[in-house]
Amino acid sequence: MAKDTKTKKKNGKRPPETLPIPADVPPVTARLRKRVRQAEARHLEPLTVPVEDAEARVLDRLWATVECRRKSGDVESSHSARLLGRGTAKVAQKLGEEAVECVIEATQGHREATILESADLLYHLIVVWVNAGIRPEEVWAELKRREGISGIAEKASRPKGITRAARTTKLA
Repeated sequence: MAKDTKTKKKNGKRPPETLPIPADVPPVTARLRKRVRQAEARHLEPLTVPVEDAEARVLDRLWATVECRRKSGDVESSHSARLLGRGTAKVAQKLGEEAVECVIEATQGHREATILESADLLYHLIVVWVNAGIRPEEVWAELKRREGISGIAEKASRPKGITRAARTTKLA
């Protein structure tokens, strides 16, 4: 007898729809499906960190603080000055490390750790900006320019020389 193809509700919830799996692909284990459901549930949870007075302008203030530390050059008492004093390669390396840590936490579904690593990542991105002489307003202006533009269209509008100079098609 053929299996009933209609899905039944469990606990009043309809199970997620699944796409047919090609015959040459091994079946997904129940454990993996459970992990996917758990990960999806985490993404739907409300933010649990206090957000009173939280605003994006904190990034402008952080940039001003890092710039002030750069100007002071006090490597004994300022982590920012110490990092900037180590040069562009070290500043960029730290940004990369923080990006990887953020990706790892997000991939593992650790919500609170992802928030903490995101803050570290933003701090180190701002250190890169200070090191490169980039002001936040320049980045905000570029974001505003891209607002409402399809990501596909934006990427297509980039100069082709970038992909040749980078020797990659990943940017294209």
